[in-house]
Amino acid sequence: MAATVSETLLAWYDRHARDLPWRARPGAAPPDPYRVWLSEVMLQQTTVAAVKPYFAAFTARWPDVEALAAAPEDDVMAAWAGLGYYSRARNLVKCARAVAGRGGFPATEADLRELPGLGAYTAAAVAAIAFGQRAVVVDANVERVVARLFAIEDPLPGARKAIRSAADSITPDRRAGDFAQAMMDLGATVCTARDPRCLLCPLAQACAARAAGDPARLPVKAPRKAKPLRRGRAWWIERDGAVWLVRRAGTGMLGGMRALPDDGWSGQGDGTADPPLAGAWESAGVVRHVFTHAALELSVLVQRDAPQPAGPGEWWPLDRIEEAGLPTLFANAARLVRAA
Repeated sequence: MAATVSETLLAWYDRHARDLPWRARPGAAPPDPYRVWLSEVMLQQTTVAAVKPYFAAFTARWPDVEALAAAPEDDVMAAWAGLGYYSRARNLVKCARAVAGRGGFPATEADLRELPGLGAYTAAAVAAIAFGQRAVVVDANVERVVARLFAIEDPLPGARKAIRSAADSITPDRRAGDFAQAMMDLGATVCTARDPRCLLCPLAQACAARAAGDPARLPVKAPRKAKPLRRGRAWWIERDGAVWLVRRAGTGMLGGMRALPDDGWSGQGDGTADPPLAGAWESAGVVRHVFTHAALELSVLVQRDAPQPAGPGEWWPLDRIEEAGLPTLFANAARLVRAA
């Protein structure tokens, strides 16, 4: 089965590979490891459509790992704003500096794992795609394809060990990078989470879940726990065409990002902290945002013609607010206030 699956899938990939800016065409020389690594970090829990403009902007501004390593972290964090999961951006800078310090990316999966912020998946992806090493690359799309192909019934996340073992059994020694990308493409375009297009699937004849009659049932997922709801407040402090922005602490949620002052909602979020200025505050409304582990309702309060608050911060021109690199939560708060 292994040889048949890999050969069939690679033949399909040669005809149907997605044209993505970080890829080489099937059978071509491997792409630049920098571009592979950057794209894989950006694509973690983020769609291809969302990543494309960020990838283009990053590679135009920082065309190689040495350029990114030399960039101020604040600039990288601002350029990342809107992609979410901001620890990825901080690790991106750390990793770029480590790679530049050693003169380039290491070629083996084991050595790649030693770099800051590179987990098992990213190390395997870079080793296979950029260096042609045989590595087992399992993202969410591959996970779904393999669970169906082998009819793995155990629920996630407990099934991941069996899924990885099954993926290992069909990963070829040659063209491992193309095979990994073929599996990703198959999951993204054919073996989709809902309504898999089995009639178009090159692996339909080998698929145990299709033979059983209900491939969409797999992989089995454990019931989701309800996300807790947090509530908090943020303060829009405006004066002379500028708004007061602060820098969040370097660790924790949205760490290191510019933001509006808030009441520390990333704790219990009861919205009881005192505002940064005395005086009357007007309500601009509520911004709702969903994080990985919690939902948030953030009330936005406004004071105009305000004095400068105590503590560190900066006045940011309102006509350049899009350049501040605000994370999505606070960018939405700014839109709410400005639309009022």
